[in-house]
Amino acid sequence: MNLQGKTIVVTGVSSGIGGEVARLARFYGANVIGIDRNDALLTLDGFVKMDLGDPTLIDRELPKLPSRIDALVNAAGVPGTADRDLVARVNYLGLRHLTEALMERMPKGGSIVNIASILGGEWQKRLEQHKALAATAGFAEGQAWLRQNPVAQESCYQYFKEALIVWTMKRGYELFMDNDIRMNSVAPGPVLTPILGDFVTMLGEERVQKDAAKMKRPALADEIAGPVLFLCSDHARWVAGINLPIDGALASVYL
Repeated sequence: MNLQGKTIVVTGVSSGIGGEVARLARFYGANVIGIDRNDALLTLDGFVKMDLGDPTLIDRELPKLPSRIDALVNAAGVPGTADRDLVARVNYLGLRHLTEALMERMPKGGSIVNIASILGGEWQKRLEQHKALAATAGFAEGQAWLRQNPVAQESCYQYFKEALIVWTMKRGYELFMDNDIRMNSVAPGPVLTPILGDFVTMLGEERVQKDAAKMKRPALADEIAGPVLFLCSDHARWVAGINLPIDGALASVYL
């Protein structure tokens, strides 16, 4: 896989999947610009400290990002143990705000990859809600919609991963047809990252043990990075608007 000369922006770069995507992208020749609210802990070609939960702070830092971006990987996120408002702002509204702002810097053939989750797999059950949220224009309008359609704390992580998958599909179609920019999402199963313990707390021991009996093991973050960068590469130039499971066949056991 050749990423030579491509400029890739990776959010959530300081740990977990984002960090592994950045390392592998640089190995394949990309220039990697990292975004995180925490300091970077790896070698990068550039770094911008940014809090995705605040659109004003996002806008303030945008001039520090390159004028040309070949790919954007949205790996930043908070677990469902965080307050539901923070989950909404970081995992969906802020991600969308940043992505929309950077699209104009992407050439034809550019790529966006959003990190969703196997926990977003039931998006069809709430499709009309997710389409309505996706239709809101911007961060503030999205917040207003959520105030009128509140999301339960106990299911907020799943809800906004579902919403992210639906937005990726709908917006991905438009971008590909109108701008030749490809947007896709990937849906990892459990991954050995610093927030894995939060998922155990969020889902409960009974659910975790049930799933553990059906899978080989949790993924390593670098096992997610390869498929993500494939979607960023020219090899995936005809892949757009999809949600790719990367879960060691875990989703298959529910058929």
